[in-house]
Amino acid sequence: MSETTENKNKQEETIEQDDTVKEEAAAQANGEIASSNEEASQNKEAGNEEDASSLVEGPLVEEYKAKIAELEAKLEEEENRYLRLRADFENMRRRSQLDLQAAEKYRAQSLLMDLLPVIDNFERALDVKVESEDAKNLYKGIEMVYNMLIEAAKKEGLEVIPAEDQPFDPNVHQAIMQESDPEKESGIVLKEFQKGYKLKDRVLRPSMVSVNE
Repeated sequence: MSETTENKNKQEETIEQDDTVKEEAAAQANGEIASSNEEASQNKEAGNEEDASSLVEGPLVEEYKAKIAELEAKLEEEENRYLRLRADFENMRRRSQLDLQAAEKYRAQSLLMDLLPVIDNFERALDVKVESEDAKNLYKGIEMVYNMLIEAAKKEGLEVIPAEDQPFDPNVHQAIMQESDPEKESGIVLKEFQKGYKLKDRVLRPSMVSVNE
């Protein structure tokens, strides 16, 4: 091999080595550039997220919070209004039921109140003593009608209020005078001047009585 050929081969090897070094350097530079670009892109995205986060956490959030608080207050107000209306409805329904029950229970009150004077007159007529046969027959007829009237009134709930020899009770007795009877206890009803009546548990008319001192 001649010296010229050897020198030529050495030059070619040197050139190949230089090309390899250049390629490695270029690849390294490209990698650094890509990494830099990726990092810049990540930083940009992070910056955008931070900007969006700061926007959400700013006045917009406060506005949403205020709106939510306002809606919650309105909802609570409507719920309270509904509960009040429901309570009023339940009270009205209960009152209506009680009124219906009372109307059914005391349906005959007005009629019986009108009949009390009639019953009083029958009793006054029956207190009269009769002697003649005609009067006795009339008496029996009046007594029969009176008994029928009393039975019909009892079926509707009419009750006589006990009076004589009973302890005076201002709820069912009306004292019109006081008398003295040492043989009886104080506060005992001595006489009854007019009968008292109840319709079930309601007083239609108190008994008019005299009470022992």
